Amino acid sequence: MDLYEYQAKELFARHGVPVPSGGVASTPEDARSIAAELGTPTVIKAQVKTGGRGKAGGVRPAPGPASAEVEARRVLGMDIKGHTARTVLVEQATVPFEEYYAAYLVDRAKGTFLAMVSSEGGMDIEEVAATRPEALARVPVDPACGMDAETASLLAAAAGLPAEVQDTVAGVLVRLWRVLVEEDALLVEVNPLACTSDGRVLALDGKVTLDDNAAFRHEREAFADPPAGDGAAGLEARARARRLNYVKLDGEVGVIGNGAGLVMSTLDVVAYAGQRAGGARPANFLDIGGGASAQVMADALEIVLSDQDVRSVLVNVFGGITTCDAVAEGIVSALGMLGEHGVRHPIVVRLDGNNAEAGLAILDAARHPLVRVVTTMDDAAELAARLAAA
Repeated sequence: MDLYEYQAKELFARHGVPVPSGGVASTPEDARSIAAELGTPTVIKAQVKTGGRGKAGGVRPAPGPASAEVEARRVLGMDIKGHTARTVLVEQATVPFEEYYAAYLVDRAKGTFLAMVSSEGGMDIEEVAATRPEALARVPVDPACGMDAETASLLAAAAGLPAEVQDTVAGVLVRLWRVLVEEDALLVEVNPLACTSDGRVLALDGKVTLDDNAAFRHEREAFADPPAGDGAAGLEARARARRLNYVKLDGEVGVIGNGAGLVMSTLDVVAYAGQRAGGARPANFLDIGGGASAQVMADALEIVLSDQDVRSVLVNVFGGITTCDAVAEGIVSALGMLGEHGVRHPIVVRLDGNNAEAGLAILDAARHPLVRVVTTMDDAAELAARLAAA
């Protein structure tokens, strides 16, 4: 889960990382009120989960409350690389004397964490890393040892930070490490980490990616984006709320399976079949997982059928912990729940493995006119692709 800047800064403040004062506004009037409460010059920052806001005009200075309202009106609704700014962060304006860069991330290749610090932060940090890698200190961090004050001081010195701020920055690095570990994050990045003329060090921006696999250990509901209709974001949000592994794709054949490997194989088979049947493509990835109940199957079918792009559905299940009869009961339950208005497209079902005969018997007894039962995965994909292209 990627966080908005203001959410990242909430976590930073919780762990003692210094950040400018500010508030989030969803209307120009709210922006004016927040600026008036701060009582200082402010900056209006579009809240989108992508980079390049500054160059796109999504970060604008506002000397006072009236200008904060004007600038917020300009930024709200702005499209930045396909992301719409629905809120803005109204924040105390800070003029950095120097800008640094600091980040922790998971180094998957080496199975450890990587700390990166540079004395040359700002918008062009990617260019610095590419053209002058020596300007970016990279230090592996042993998860068992973590980032203590001594290691952080050595890292700040290796990055070439001025001697007079190394201890202060080291303290911030230790606190950012706590954010990474205690919040179960995959990425914690500050760019820029600003040093002001009076010697303060502040996180002027923040990027945090939380590990979804650790969500059960935390209360993260406040960080979730609200559902946005039946578009990709809305469907994915509804699926997450039902604990379904769902990703929206650009296609017409809805795909439901049990196990990520089986679903990915099904996507490939559908894509191949679609090349011979009018160009139909997979519309989604949806893994109901092992041990899924009839209710889970019903939820999955309801989500897929809610996608306005879907013209056929392929349910491909190999029964193991998830038994085929439970899947069949879920399909029948979903069909009854959705009714004729909710089920407008054909559903191709391939069941194999544990309790397959019982599952097929349940589907046969239901005799739903839109359900087609097929024996093999290849044949099921062929039929689903043809039906979607019809």
